[in-house]
Amino acid sequence: MAEQNNWVIRAKRADFNALAEKFQINPVVARILVNRDIDESKFDMFLHPDLNKMYDPFLMDGMNQAVRVICHDIEEGHTIRIVSDYDVDGVMSNYILYKGLRRIGADVDYVIPHRIKDGYGINRDIIEKSIEDGIHTILTCDNGIAANDALTGAKEAGLTVVITDHHQVPFIMDNDKKQYILPPADAILNPKQESCQYPFDDLCGAGVAYKLVEALYAKRDIPHEEIYQFLECVAIAVICDVVSLTDENRIFAVHGLAQLNHTNNKGLRALIAAAQLSDVTIGSHHVGFRLGPCINASGRLDSATLSMDLLLEEDTETAIAKAQTLSSINEERRAMTEEGLKQAKEYLQSVPEMKIFVIYLPDCHESLAGIIAGRIRDSYDHPALVVVDSDTPGMLKGSGRSIEEFPMFEALQKCSDLLTQFGGHAMAAGFSLDKDNLEAFTARINEVCELEENAFIPKVRIDVPMPISYVTEELIAELEELAPFGKGNEKPLFAQKNLNVLSAKIMGKERNVVKVTLENEEGWIQEGIYFDAPEFSENIIEWFGQDEYDKMLHGWLNNVVLNVVYYPVLNEFNGNKNIQLQIKRYAMATVREVL
Repeated sequence: MAEQNNWVIRAKRADFNALAEKFQINPVVARILVNRDIDESKFDMFLHPDLNKMYDPFLMDGMNQAVRVICHDIEEGHTIRIVSDYDVDGVMSNYILYKGLRRIGADVDYVIPHRIKDGYGINRDIIEKSIEDGIHTILTCDNGIAANDALTGAKEAGLTVVITDHHQVPFIMDNDKKQYILPPADAILNPKQESCQYPFDDLCGAGVAYKLVEALYAKRDIPHEEIYQFLECVAIAVICDVVSLTDENRIFAVHGLAQLNHTNNKGLRALIAAAQLSDVTIGSHHVGFRLGPCINASGRLDSATLSMDLLLEEDTETAIAKAQTLSSINEERRAMTEEGLKQAKEYLQSVPEMKIFVIYLPDCHESLAGIIAGRIRDSYDHPALVVVDSDTPGMLKGSGRSIEEFPMFEALQKCSDLLTQFGGHAMAAGFSLDKDNLEAFTARINEVCELEENAFIPKVRIDVPMPISYVTEELIAELEELAPFGKGNEKPLFAQKNLNVLSAKIMGKERNVVKVTLENEEGWIQEGIYFDAPEFSENIIEWFGQDEYDKMLHGWLNNVVLNVVYYPVLNEFNGNKNIQLQIKRYAMATVREVL
């Protein structure tokens, strides 16, 4: 907490007062929206995320053709097989397509690849099994855009192929120009296609699936309101797949979360109960850290069909049993993750320093590589790739998580000659390679990284250097209207320098919370709270001395002065409400310090 050289004020410029007047919002809120790169033309959509503001699905390149193919299959009685990914987004995409196609009379089934046996996405084995089963049409979701080999085989065998995906389109570099490689298919739905003019290109896989079902419902004269039953599924996928919580995704998230709190899906209700969330208002945090991991765990340690079965379950008692099974699998996954994380940190201590961490954990379950990579990235603020032994002798599998400054997929492109397979996007990727190439791969990916050391210092981006006296209940209410928060719509941060700590009180059963009384230079007093009391105490003693720390705890006159980064909330306790500052960062203040 002592480091303050990474505190950065967002310096985007605009006439915030004019925007505030035009949209009837606080100028602070106007500044936050500008800081999130939300164009003025999208302000109304963000502030009022109404369902009637969603885009026409037929604006997506390939939609007309996809609808024609599927409607023809229904009319001719052809069989359709959905092939999804095994993560939350894949399961939700699969569920939306399966239920949606069944509603319009399609003869449809689904396959979810096994993470270990099949690997990511559609493959030749799935194609061959589909041919054996007499399947006419393959419909992918949350995968397929990079499956050139498998889908070439499908087309050669005479199958019809429709791709719905949202991942980056693979490319090769030709004279510094990207040449995109599209797999053979009868229709491709992916807003990231270069030719696609859809107004928003950051949909998740479930969002693309939703759009296809919406278009099919329109074509088959199904009441439009019926599509809304899938909003909760898209919201779960949007949050868990960490796509931008802006534009159309924001509409999905806002309405989907509201629906999830009153869901009619027996499987989701049972999962909410198993996660002990029945008596709380479910928000993005609960989805991302409680529900999503349970859905994901089945695809990591068992089969994602367990999660799909839960969503489709119509019997309440059976749903409860299935939800408890997923919860137990997730607990096992959590314990295995902690052990893998410990081994990863030990590995980093045993190898030379790297800009891009490549961590070899031979005995780690391959399904946990991505989670561990993300935890290492968050702990050390470096891109991290975790590599594990695969079932194929001599072959390794890896998963990476990156930082904003390092586009991981493009980096893997530059190492493609050392890899047997790879895919993903700027912030996350998966790959496989020969074990003999691991050392060369580690060296190469570090060579292609041109980042300086300061890029690995995480920046604390402050939206507004705002006096604590400016915080009101009305402002807090406006800030909460900007939720749900997440990628692309981070929770706002504010700051004020030179705050006197009039008093401090250590609280909680674990003595891990500290409540402070802060006073600014104008004499305004406000309560604040910080959720790591031991660290806070250690720093105050180091910076100001034991005597000043003791005075602060007794509420006596002291010299403890801090710069503080905070987010304001309205605290309710025993029927009373009071404004409280959640302290996110703090540093020792000097009188003339300017944030």
